[in-house]
Amino acid sequence: MNRRNLLKSSAALGFASALPALAGDKLFASAGAGQPQTGKDQPMARTNPLIPPAKGSIPIAFPISEGTQLIDFAGPWEIFDGVVKPGTTNEAAFEVYTVAETLKRISASGMKVVPDYTFETAPAPKLIVIPAQGGATKAMIDWIRMSSKSTDVTMSVCTGAFVLARTGLLSGKSATTFHEAFDGFAKQYPDIKLIRGARFVEDGNLASSGGLTSGMDLAFRVVERYFGREMTEKLAFQLEYQGKGWMNAASNEVYAKYESPKKATTGPLCPICSMEGDPAISSSYKGKTYYFCMQEHKATFDEAPEDFVKAT
Repeated sequence: MNRRNLLKSSAALGFASALPALAGDKLFASAGAGQPQTGKDQPMARTNPLIPPAKGSIPIAFPISEGTQLIDFAGPWEIFDGVVKPGTTNEAAFEVYTVAETLKRISASGMKVVPDYTFETAPAPKLIVIPAQGGATKAMIDWIRMSSKSTDVTMSVCTGAFVLARTGLLSGKSATTFHEAFDGFAKQYPDIKLIRGARFVEDGNLASSGGLTSGMDLAFRVVERYFGREMTEKLAFQLEYQGKGWMNAASNEVYAKYESPKKATTGPLCPICSMEGDPAISSSYKGKTYYFCMQEHKATFDEAPEDFVKAT
């Protein structure tokens, strides 16, 4: 049975519930650039509902490259793909698709994925979901930057926040990322207000989640903004999803004071993600050698080294 057929019972049980009363444009109170919010500076849920189109589905693009973290896009994908349009029995509310620089097969946590579109052929998205990945190219960064001018939401999952940050769109805004990447993100992007201990952050049409499964909660949150809490709770029930993080942006508080483990000897850090570099993977630029945590990050650096050298 098609899973959307299974989920259509949610539509029959009051899909078009009233939108919750939401106000304001930011989810979090302001913090100093590059400084974490902890303790009394807890995130506050304040954001606007989104208006779905009267006709047709909402196009949602997942830009991917080699080394994409599977759960970062497969988790949100399943959630968006399971939403039935209000007033119908089996019409998809979202049109989900992958997009990449080429149609060449990509490895995502070992699973082989063939992109649906290239950046030149993809439909204009209203939502963009950026998973953690190792091979984000300049073409991807440019496409995200341009496409985000007309999106309802452009969201990153886990260290996909580094990809979103490279567009420059997050400058002066709030964001979060995978807890083990907090220190590297704050160092590399001091102009972005890093929120530690947040399950997700929303700032205008930009959003970011914590690591891995946090992206699923942000996906539920986006569904809620379009179709209301009652419908989203029914969707979560049908998917047997028991997490409640999508209703509480502060639910990652346990990670708020996380500090990267201190090592007796610290080697060179990858200029892409600020994680420990591998001495066997390196590139030279202007007389200096840089080391990378993976081959995909080396390829990203080699394409535009000036973008990363100025940040280190």
